[in-house]
Amino acid sequence: MAKLSNILTTRSSQGPSDNFKNLIINGDMQIAQRGTSTASITTSNYYTVDRFNFTVGSMGTWTMSQENDAPTGSGFRKSVKILCTTADASPAASDQVRLDTYLEGQNLQHIKKGTAAAEQLTLSFWVKSNVTGTHTVRLVDYDNTRGDSASYTISVSGTWEKKTITFPADTTGAFDNDNAASLGLIFGLGFGSNFTSGTLQSTWGSYTDANSHVGQVNVASAINNYWQVTGVQLEVGDTATPFEFLPAQQELAQCQRYYTNLYPYGAVGSFYSTTQCKVSFTNPVPMRTDAVMTVKSATYTDMIEQTGVALRTPTSISANYAGVAGQVIHLQGMSSATTAHGAIYRWGGDITTISFSAEL
Repeated sequence: MAKLSNILTTRSSQGPSDNFKNLIINGDMQIAQRGTSTASITTSNYYTVDRFNFTVGSMGTWTMSQENDAPTGSGFRKSVKILCTTADASPAASDQVRLDTYLEGQNLQHIKKGTAAAEQLTLSFWVKSNVTGTHTVRLVDYDNTRGDSASYTISVSGTWEKKTITFPADTTGAFDNDNAASLGLIFGLGFGSNFTSGTLQSTWGSYTDANSHVGQVNVASAINNYWQVTGVQLEVGDTATPFEFLPAQQELAQCQRYYTNLYPYGAVGSFYSTTQCKVSFTNPVPMRTDAVMTVKSATYTDMIEQTGVALRTPTSISANYAGVAGQVIHLQGMSSATTAHGAIYRWGGDITTISFSAEL
């Protein structure tokens, strides 16, 4: 546990180096704590692969999935696929669909943005789609309401292609040195005229919606259209270097800073009445902020076992405390405990029933 915490500390404190040169977490799409596929998506959320938020604004219905599909010989084994299941060939002006990932300001200080010594950033990724033509990608500075867009071309339908884009240095607007979202990387899939009616903003400047995704083809134009990506790397400098593959346990630890399913190992607690108990857990790694608990199912079976007594089923679960370092869960409505106070118990439920999020 201590080693995983040190991994996160190292990433936050170091500037450019041979370690953690990739600003993107989970760019190889290996980690998917929430699950590998979600269908019927019409709203924005984190659905499958960690750290990538799928944003849908009234533009079609989608399936997002982690796929065992990647460019041959690249070293990648996974990708994320965005599949259109209900089309929107004529989007309204404000409609949009995109894939985003957000970065903390304290991890971006070595870019020196907002100073005369500001660094260029180079983005590289592998992409595949059956919708050829012009696609767009954008960097957004949320601290200073600035942005910079670029376009790339998918030339061949259904074929993995590697893309490299270098964004210029921005000498205006420093990133905040905190744990909030300072920089966003936005992959466009489709937009209404509010985002496409201007001129593509190919240099850093004040954020203007109309200039953000000009020329973007509409992946939502037909059912079974798809867009797929892996190997996403954003690094300092004007050159794309080989992708930084991290050990799986390091990649997971970085993702767990933002989201984790409840891991009950080593839990301790007690009944404080004959029907209620509290159990505390230590997070696998410290989270970005105090976490928000989500109970994914209204059905809880066989969760609590008092010493020497059969498993019990609560009727409700709530967060008594959800923090950076750990959680305290309140369970109610169980059958009568043999001892009202001080009874040690173990957790027997499905660990995916409860999750904690500190996402940006």
